Amino acid sequence: MFRNENVTSREFLKKFQELKKKFDSKEKMRLDSEYHQQLLEYIERLYLFCNREELMSEKEFDTMRDGQMSDLNRLQKLKNGESYKKDKHKNQKRDEDWG
Repeated sequence: MFRNENVTSREFLKKFQELKKKFDSKEKMRLDSEYHQQLLEYIERLYLFCNREELMSEKEFDTMRDGQMSDLNRLQKLKNGESYKKDKHKNQKRDEDWG
């Protein structure tokens, strides 16, 4: 939703609150990876920011958009970095057998 320039702050808030309610209704699972911990922290931080008393203006939403996309990119890199390490070690183990 942050990448789509046509999404307004009201549309974002409505959709994000719906998703957060669905997320909260699910049974909690304990996930120990750094990626999952930071993802949960990100969701909670964004939810607190979006549930303030005053409504978010379009200008404030546009300003927030770049920072949020940066945070999401950082989370994506963290997620991909973990799977990259796993694939790297799988290949290393395979290469040892042929070595």
